Amino acid sequence: MISVAEALDKIFALCSPLELETVPLRHAHGRVLAEDAVAKRDQPPFASSAMDGYGVLDLDVPVGAQFTVVGESAAGHGFDGTLSKGCAIRIFTGAPVPEGVTRVIIQEDVTREGDVITVTETLSENTNIRPLGGDFRVGDRVTAPRRLSAQDVALLAAMNIPEVRVSRRPVVALIATGDELVMPGETPGPSQIIASNSFGLAAMIEEAGGIARMLPIAPDNETALRATFELAQGADAIVSIGGASVGDHDLVGKVAADMGLDRAFYKVAMRPGKPLMAGRLNGALMIGLPGNPVSSLVTAKLFLIPALCAMQGLPAAPAPHHKAPLLQDISSNGPRAHYMRARLETGGIRPFERQDSSLMSILSSANVLLVRPPLDPARICGEIVTYIAL
Repeated sequence: MISVAEALDKIFALCSPLELETVPLRHAHGRVLAEDAVAKRDQPPFASSAMDGYGVLDLDVPVGAQFTVVGESAAGHGFDGTLSKGCAIRIFTGAPVPEGVTRVIIQEDVTREGDVITVTETLSENTNIRPLGGDFRVGDRVTAPRRLSAQDVALLAAMNIPEVRVSRRPVVALIATGDELVMPGETPGPSQIIASNSFGLAAMIEEAGGIARMLPIAPDNETALRATFELAQGADAIVSIGGASVGDHDLVGKVAADMGLDRAFYKVAMRPGKPLMAGRLNGALMIGLPGNPVSSLVTAKLFLIPALCAMQGLPAAPAPHHKAPLLQDISSNGPRAHYMRARLETGGIRPFERQDSSLMSILSSANVLLVRPPLDPARICGEIVTYIAL
């Protein structure tokens, strides 16, 4: 067995960066920006009002000062005239500030009778004017690589960028194996269960920017399993679920080897998820995940998702680790790293009592994995521990 860190390094070594493509900004959310995007305009593109009020030439305006309103500036419709001393323009938030205006007096600080306003409050030092280019200027950049958030997309739109260069989305073929599996909605036989892992993994893959291809369930015979593997042709990654152990009915390793798998490792010193396999098969990354539901999803979180991120041009790095205090005592850990299902609550982290790798309801209730290094000693309530967010 190898350590989690060694296994992840070996998986990163198997990853190849994907080619780039140009996509419309409307479809850029969640994609990994591959080339810097450069602003084509200033924002705001003119000095603009930060408030509804009245624009004046005078910076020093005492209480009682009066101005005659001679025009209006609204968003999309600026004031075209010339402003002189003793005059003001009605101006609204986001509207262009006419040349020479040094202050916008907010409407709450004046009274108005006809076209005359009178200042009724001592004005603050804030001029309520947003300067040209105060947010960003022509040539400013949204730097790559980064996964584009909704906020990023809004910024790119404001920069007048209609399309961006991104990494292609990795295609991941999912192969669930086992005579015991049937699809949701089917009627299982007396010795069968519902195939659930593929659905959870597909959701994780798509959340990470990939495209999940769920192939037919492969029964426990070599001919059928080989045929299913052949359906994965063209995928960037092949993920088998179950059948990677050493039992009489665990055929994934043998069939994959017969088809040309260059295996990088088998078995990782961790729980849940020891029977993990990885290599390259016909040019694609292959990861053989355990069949137990929790083991499958936890190992995907630790290995598959970082691999997909690296394939899209993001840094090759493990899932982010965070710190929090324990909310209860925990016993010492054994020789394998343990990723315990836990809840991050107000004040700290609380692991679940039951940690069996078949308990999907516990995984669904967890929002973090409490990371226990090999041979980690017993910990008491209040000690700082490491966790990975789910």
